[in-house]
Amino acid sequence: MGEEKTNRKKTYISVLALTMMNVSIVAGLANDVQQSFYGLASVTYFAIGAICFFIPTALVAAELGSGWSNRGGIFRWVGEGLGKGWGLTCLLILWFQLILNFGMGMPSFTATIMFYTPNYDAAVKFAQAPQHELLIMTGWIILYWVLTYLSTKGVKAFSNIAKYGVIIGSLIPLAVMIILAIVWVAQGHQPVIPMTFKGLVPKWNGMSTLALAAGVFFSYTGIDMNAAHIKQLKHPEKDFTKAMFISIILAFLIFVVGTVIIAMIIPEKQINVLYTLYSVFRVLGSTIGMPWLYMILVWALLFNTIAMVVTNMAGPSFMLGQVGGSGFLPHWFQQNNKHNMPAHLMYTQIAGMTIVAYLVKLIPNVEGFVILLTQTITVLYMIYYILMFTAFLRLRYDQPNRPRSFRVPGGKVGAWIVAGLGLISSAFAIVLAIYPPAQVKSEVGSPIVYVSVILALVAVVLVICFSVYQLSKKHPNWVNPHNKFAPFTWEIEGLKKPGKVLSNVPTTVMSKDQNPMGMPIKRPYKPDQQVSNNIVKEDENNEISTSKN
Repeated sequence: MGEEKTNRKKTYISVLALTMMNVSIVAGLANDVQQSFYGLASVTYFAIGAICFFIPTALVAAELGSGWSNRGGIFRWVGEGLGKGWGLTCLLILWFQLILNFGMGMPSFTATIMFYTPNYDAAVKFAQAPQHELLIMTGWIILYWVLTYLSTKGVKAFSNIAKYGVIIGSLIPLAVMIILAIVWVAQGHQPVIPMTFKGLVPKWNGMSTLALAAGVFFSYTGIDMNAAHIKQLKHPEKDFTKAMFISIILAFLIFVVGTVIIAMIIPEKQINVLYTLYSVFRVLGSTIGMPWLYMILVWALLFNTIAMVVTNMAGPSFMLGQVGGSGFLPHWFQQNNKHNMPAHLMYTQIAGMTIVAYLVKLIPNVEGFVILLTQTITVLYMIYYILMFTAFLRLRYDQPNRPRSFRVPGGKVGAWIVAGLGLISSAFAIVLAIYPPAQVKSEVGSPIVYVSVILALVAVVLVICFSVYQLSKKHPNWVNPHNKFAPFTWEIEGLKKPGKVLSNVPTTVMSKDQNPMGMPIKRPYKPDQQVSNNIVKEDENNEISTSKN
């Protein structure tokens, strides 16, 4: 028992570390360039995205994390509301979309490699006509493999990398941008966009305007991913909620402030997604006689990339590995290393990313392939969030008395408004992802091919998800009797699937001293069982009820 307590202390992470892990997944200055095309109106787009998607996601995740703080994150939440199959589907979607997303993104680093040198003009020429692309990309892929190896070293290791990576790679460069932008304006330079209230009003450009709004929604995804590490917090219910709300503020500032500064300095026609951010650093550096400052900040941004990679590589695989031990994956994928990390799953994921990266570079029509993968990822991720918002609403009705230390304000009306905004935004993003863009004919072939390929890719991933779940039901020997995954509350209460219960027993109290998921229930509870308010308050405040004895 003493050894277990020691190990738990070693794996604790701070609220600051979790906040930085959240920010590393959601926000980065490199993401601001694409939105800077829209000038001051980008602030409005980010605000709409925050109100309609980001804030609802954070509020819902905060309530779910405070009420169902046992291991599992999205699997736990969706499994409690909709059942095991849908919970596993969410986790696998998250795992597969990272393979596609990271694999697709690796080649983009190739063209910007020269910006790590002080020769800016040569870097721009190289970005416009890169050479030895496969060789350079291989170097980046090796770095990703090294970062995956670091991720396998345990929660404490990669949480520290994420914490300092975001501070060095996002917050410090953003602070430098703000200070130098003030100096730039003080020297008499005029912003290239009108800094007026009218500039905040987006211009209507048909479907492309709607597509941008959907793109902003996608840029806010992932803030719930680090629920995988909720049990590494000293006070999961409170600390997770606190980290979520601090993350919202920091991510919004990184998006809005960085985007506006870029739009102020670089004319719209000169914006290049690959290297405009470095151009901004060079212009701002010139205001104090240091045009080479861009190179220092480019190296700083690398720390944010490292933080993003180690956090993303660890989160989904960590959750999937935990769930796998409950009988959902073959034993080989369940195996943890000495740092309690699912190394086999993590190396399988980076291997998949590597295959996708080389496919992007080797197929004839790179642009079309990237567009199809991007939209497939969008559809998959939005399905993930539709399931999360739906589970949240179901739990409000099916488990109304289950204690939560945080609740979305406004009762059931507030819950419907918040989850409704999230559901509508997610569905809206799916429709726009499937809607063929104007350039579809030259890059994909035809609208029919475009839609068919996206739907086929989404279907393949969903079929894999459902197949894995069906296989798990036929292989009860996959259950590891020593796994640390608590049963769902509806299992403890004797239900065959999620349903209406009136119990007010906290989930941590209910799961205390139980056999792990996949094993017979050791201490059943009644669906209408009640405990005193003192026990509920103790659990919410200090988790006293789960630590006694």
